[in-house]
Amino acid sequence: MPCAFGGPAGTGRIRAAPADFIVVEELGFALKGEGEHLFLRLRETGCNTAWVAGQLARWAGRPRHDVGYAGLKDRHAVTEQWFSVLCPGGRHPDPDTLAIEGVELIEWQPHDRKLKRGALRGNTFRLRITGLEADPAALEQRLQAVAARGVPNAFGPQRFGREQGNLRLAERWFAGELRPRRDERGFALSAARSLIFNAVLAERIADGSWETAAPGDPVQLDGSGSWFIAEAGDEALPGRLAALDVHPTGPLWGQGEPPGHGPGAALEQAVAARFPLFAEGLAAQGLEQERRPLRLRVADLEWRVAGDVLELSFGLPAGAFATAVLRELTEVD
Repeated sequence: MPCAFGGPAGTGRIRAAPADFIVVEELGFALKGEGEHLFLRLRETGCNTAWVAGQLARWAGRPRHDVGYAGLKDRHAVTEQWFSVLCPGGRHPDPDTLAIEGVELIEWQPHDRKLKRGALRGNTFRLRITGLEADPAALEQRLQAVAARGVPNAFGPQRFGREQGNLRLAERWFAGELRPRRDERGFALSAARSLIFNAVLAERIADGSWETAAPGDPVQLDGSGSWFIAEAGDEALPGRLAALDVHPTGPLWGQGEPPGHGPGAALEQAVAARFPLFAEGLAAQGLEQERRPLRLRVADLEWRVAGDVLELSFGLPAGAFATAVLRELTEVD
């Protein structure tokens, strides 16, 4: 994936300690304070999300599928995230008895529905890059550019699994070599979609169009899933794009053709044709064509350099990856 601003402005190290990578979830709705689902906000250090969910199921004496969470979090971090546990009749265990190694209970509250995947407003990140080697002026200029223009909204490497295991699973599934377990299928489908999206985004970065839109291209409202087709003669569109009010989009591949009739649609068809096994496999599974912004607003970006340490704080919407921001700033180990 090419960088949008000419390559990293320095080098450094991330995750030297879990506290160097802090993620705080922001729920996309208010809890009702009553209902059969116990919501727990946990602070986890060095814990895998799926493992914590299993521990909660054991604590509550419930099947694993009765535990919900909105998104997977990296184990090599300190994370604050929400879980829900179904407790029939509202009879839940005493939260004071919850004891999981590396996990601290911050708050809890009942609710009437299970926590579903993606049910987030976004995440706030507080990161420390240590061992920083960068020209101060160049780094400052890059940070200013990212704050003003955003970054390419690439899927991070974790979407593809360890050693791209999710992508290889999709490849074998679509080739008819195996049938994944039900709990593996979503990961495989997401990896295949992400591959095509990232390939389109790479082309748009290379030709400089990752933050622009031509007539006929679908554009999406910032912070919303709503999108519309850019029209010729829309004099307000360039200003809205520059203000990050709307963003150009790329495909989350599925059956049928991408919407729109601009140059972006032709590019997307050409890129998907490079991955026929994945494009046809996604369509065969009945997924519809969907859209994802090619550009990512980096909200409330703040930074501080102290010696060889760069401290960052910023917010991203649900489904965005902090690695998309880091790769435009420094090359990190």
